[in-house]
Amino acid sequence: MGEWDELSRAAEEAARVAGVLLRKEFGRVRNIREKQPNDFVTEMDLRSEDAIRSFLFARFPNSRIISEERTPEEIEKGLTWVVDPLDGTKNYIHGFPFVCVSVAAMVEGKVRAGAVYDFLRDEMFSAAEENGACLNGNLIRVSGKNSLSEAMISTGFPFRAKKYIDVYLQSFKAVFNKVAAVRRAGSAALDLCYTACGIFDGFWEIGLSIWDVAAASLVLREAGGIVSDFDGRNNYLYTGNIVGASSGIYQELFDIISPILGGDALQGLSRG
Repeated sequence: MGEWDELSRAAEEAARVAGVLLRKEFGRVRNIREKQPNDFVTEMDLRSEDAIRSFLFARFPNSRIISEERTPEEIEKGLTWVVDPLDGTKNYIHGFPFVCVSVAAMVEGKVRAGAVYDFLRDEMFSAAEENGACLNGNLIRVSGKNSLSEAMISTGFPFRAKKYIDVYLQSFKAVFNKVAAVRRAGSAALDLCYTACGIFDGFWEIGLSIWDVAAASLVLREAGGIVSDFDGRNNYLYTGNIVGASSGIYQELFDIISPILGGDALQGLSRG
């Protein structure tokens, strides 16, 4: 048993509670609202978050929650839950089955545990710091590939930061020309978890938010992967710019992406 296992189990349970609600309503979405250009919220996003909040506050009444649908709170003190009640909202609206719930536990500003639940496939990815990562209770590891020429890499298009499409496409072209395949499915959390279990070999995206990646980045790291921002630092939770990959692929992928997207290339990026 690890120090953070209790928080990992709570994250799993909270994600499952929300996932049950979301699965029942999949394909019957209503009350869709555009928060800002290309950023939507549905009644189910809000119902999912309410279910997660009720569960977590009942178990941890002195904790805080920050999430996609609520104003962020301070995260540097005590226990803070970082929640994405529905990652892949546009997929959910259109009935595209690549969606999940993400719940992470941060203690004193550091992610210690997390869970990502694909409620349509009943697949629960979870991790606790220094205790490995699991899929439905079974330990997972990143792929053993050592060359980008054999790799399948996932990404996300900058729909909420379209002014960066040209520089993003430079990175896409550079990666595309080096890899076996590129996929874009629309859930950063699942992309990172699929990298953790060896389906994908790496992932990169710009302009994400902390709730998109907090839980899944821990899953990937605990599965033996490497995660950073485009400058090789650990600020990806706050910059929203992330590259993650298996240990054998990371450096080669980073060396392609960093010269294009690192430094001041994305200066002034406003994350959704």
